[in-house]
Amino acid sequence: MRRKRRKAPVKRKNYMIGIVLVLLLVLLAGGLWWSGNLKPVSDSSDKVAFVLEPGMNASEVAAKLETDHLIREANVFRQLCRMNQADAKLVAGLYYLSPSMSAREILDTLMKGPEPEVVRITIPEGYTVAQIVAKLAENSLGTKNEFYDAMKRFDQDDYSFLADIPSGENRLEGFLFPDTYFFDKKATPSETIDRFLQRFKQELTSETTNRLAERNVSVFEWLIKASLVEKEAKKAEERPLIAGVFENRLKIDMPLESCATIQYILGEVKPVLTIADTQIDSPYNTYRNTGLPPGPIANPGHASLQAALYPEDTDYFFFVAKNDGSHAFAVTYEEHLKNVSIYQ
Repeated sequence: MRRKRRKAPVKRKNYMIGIVLVLLLVLLAGGLWWSGNLKPVSDSSDKVAFVLEPGMNASEVAAKLETDHLIREANVFRQLCRMNQADAKLVAGLYYLSPSMSAREILDTLMKGPEPEVVRITIPEGYTVAQIVAKLAENSLGTKNEFYDAMKRFDQDDYSFLADIPSGENRLEGFLFPDTYFFDKKATPSETIDRFLQRFKQELTSETTNRLAERNVSVFEWLIKASLVEKEAKKAEERPLIAGVFENRLKIDMPLESCATIQYILGEVKPVLTIADTQIDSPYNTYRNTGLPPGPIANPGHASLQAALYPEDTDYFFFVAKNDGSHAFAVTYEEHLKNVSIYQ
């Protein structure tokens, strides 16, 4: 007697069909999500300055594009870069991108390279406003007078961190962050100066502002301290220690006696300062005056800013330069005199 072949339960067939349909819907949704996030952010034709810094990888570029509202989704842009093996093809420089460009158009532009009318300038850490202005003028981005006039126009309405800064042509001393920049040759001096201020603003992270509040230090005071560290420290590992020495002196109202402040007054770096140099009548003279100078004496970089933010807890009150750029530190004046006799 033959047995009848059992038919597959209807419920099982329906279950399998349901799984297939769900998978198709997921694939369809994924495709729509992918293609949708490649589309332009908006139909605005406004151009946005986008700087692709040297050494930035595709992941960093994607994050910055999303932050600047030039693409919809950073992860999609990363995948697009991966598919096009773009990581090694991205060209550093200044670009003018529009939210109306698709992610593919933006990637093509970044691989093609910036427009030729761009000049690359590296501002070393510790440069003064005068040195920066001279470098900008040398690269035909404007005249010295135009840059000094442009700096007068920026105040706390533009950037809150500029509140209560002094007047004068060097009023932005300390705020022109040292870095490698790609400047549009057609940019106005005000637009060029604004790029420096935008870059400095990036240093004011939530961690930084919280730390400043914790120490009851203003942004301007922070910059003054960091500029002193920048000009005194030659070895990276000594920055927090030198910052700690200055803090110790400030606590007991002891003159900072920073040679760098005298050189700032003189407008030149003298290998050896004279007694007469240290007696110059100037509010920047930290041999004659106690407390901080009235403003920064240079534009400090990230390392010096961090050192001023987190000075080392030390017993030292003195330091003297050695021939190799490092310093000998001392707790007492007697120890300091011994170091001076040895190294100078």
